[in-house]
Amino acid sequence: MIDEGGVLEPERRRRERRLNSRVADMTIPEMRRLLVTTLLSTIVVALFLYMVRSVIVAGVLGVIIGAYLRPFYAWIRQGVGSAAGAAVLTIVAVIVPVLAAIVYSYIEISQVAEYVSAHQPQIAGQIEQSLRKLPFMQDANVGESIRRWVIATSDYGAKLPGLIRRALVGFSIGATIFFFTCFYILIDGEKLAGWLRAKVPPRYGELRTALERSVSGVLYGAIYSTLLTQTLKSLVILAMNLAFGVPLAAVLAIISFIIGFFPIVGSWSIYVPVALWLLVFRGATVEAVVMVAVGFLVNTLFISMYLRPKLAAERSRVLNFYWMLVALVTGVYTFGLAGILIGPILIGMLKAIIETVSATSGWRVLDESEGDAMGGAGA
Repeated sequence: MIDEGGVLEPERRRRERRLNSRVADMTIPEMRRLLVTTLLSTIVVALFLYMVRSVIVAGVLGVIIGAYLRPFYAWIRQGVGSAAGAAVLTIVAVIVPVLAAIVYSYIEISQVAEYVSAHQPQIAGQIEQSLRKLPFMQDANVGESIRRWVIATSDYGAKLPGLIRRALVGFSIGATIFFFTCFYILIDGEKLAGWLRAKVPPRYGELRTALERSVSGVLYGAIYSTLLTQTLKSLVILAMNLAFGVPLAAVLAIISFIIGFFPIVGSWSIYVPVALWLLVFRGATVEAVVMVAVGFLVNTLFISMYLRPKLAAERSRVLNFYWMLVALVTGVYTFGLAGILIGPILIGMLKAIIETVSATSGWRVLDESEGDAMGGAGA
């Protein structure tokens, strides 16, 4: 049986049931198919997440970095022509400097570990001599404790290169997923975005638009503010190291750039030990105080706790200063390093969902328009 619109009656009924989405209107075969499909989908998704649990962060970072490298990729492709070649050159241009910095830091740290292992008595004696200058420590018997601490530290430093080499196995797997994900996003990012948009039903178009706007805004703000503030903090550490004649000035600045991603526990892990080194081995009390004061007031308080969320909020135009601060701090401590991006994304998505759901007029108009279209088709 065919209605006036040329649509078969069973097809029209199935369309009405899909649009109305009421369980009471579903037939037993449709209910059975829904249950089986839901069960299979749940099992497959659970197994997939379990399979990629160790590389999911690398995949997420690959998607994000690939999306934000697309302008650079488009510029390179104008001169290269080949999409694959331009993508490879884009990734190489970003990764090679990072790998060079890591290799340089590894070599320098290995040399320091060898030096500490070969000069344990001298180091322990210098530390003991400095401690005896402190009030109430002149007659303290701390020599044996200091020697044990120096030996334990040097043993850990000697094992550090081996630990890094063993960690490269797990790192290589995550790096492979990151590189290929980034490569795929660079080449087929537009196709993937179009496919995802096509899978969203029209009635959720408003929600999709709000999510796209919020996620893109907070991502841009978080990446921009993080890279800028990390560079500023590393330059501050580098400048103080060079001014005070601290060895491994560049390596310490690189390490500060990496661990400084953590908003609260970050670059203080560099400037506090450096200040102690200045105090113990150089006897430079003024320089040590300046190192701690500048590091705490500028790097930890001003840059990490104020400048970073402020820049991220202004650039995102989605979250205010408070919510961006909450997103950056809680995101890192929940999801690790990737939480710098995941935290703002989650709060941005929550804001978009709340705003879209609370705008009931938009949903009502969409439902009414779909109902009118369905009625016209069945007239």
